[in-house]
Amino acid sequence: MSITTSDMQAIITAISEALSAEKATLNALDAELGDGDHGTTICAGFDQAVKDIADADSPAQVLYLTAKTLMNRMGGSSGALFGTLFLRASMTVKGAETLSNEQFVAMWQAGLEGVKKRGKAEVGDKTMVDALSPAVSALAQAVYDGKTTLEALKSAMQSAHDGAQATIPMQAKYGRARYLGERAIGHVDAGAQSIALLFNALFTYWKEQENGKT
Repeated sequence: MSITTSDMQAIITAISEALSAEKATLNALDAELGDGDHGTTICAGFDQAVKDIADADSPAQVLYLTAKTLMNRMGGSSGALFGTLFLRASMTVKGAETLSNEQFVAMWQAGLEGVKKRGKAEVGDKTMVDALSPAVSALAQAVYDGKTTLEALKSAMQSAHDGAQATIPMQAKYGRARYLGERAIGHVDAGAQSIALLFNALFTYWKEQENGKT
């Protein structure tokens, strides 16, 4: 893999489009556990980010501007956490003109650690970490095993999906959902589902890139 600035811009656009297509579903999931506006806020954040990254001149700047926009446009805890994900990722690849597989893994690992530190959540707490952590682990393992970029992203996508689905039987420990107790059981966490959609967008984008080269 060699991810360029234009690739990173296209990836943010792909994520924005994937989330927008599921905005109503994300709002419905959030309505079961929270305010019911997660889809609206995250879509607004990424829609604006697509505009704000247009003149970025490095992968790190794309990530930084995305982080800044998500924090400002989304607001609240979700904005802080998703913003932290991209902010920590940007710091890890600062100065790089293109990203290797290993750098791509490192940026997501740093983002995950930033989210966990900021939100204090771990796997099993019914948050975005339940999808993000297994996705990052699967991505890293696949890259370390010498898998192709597409194979690594497919593994990450599947793990993110499984992680999101794993939140269904969980009770929430953070956010408004924690006050629901056992009533939170039976619903997918909206933040975790957003992460699943994010990694699905990554896989789909790279698959289209690979098909375009053949």
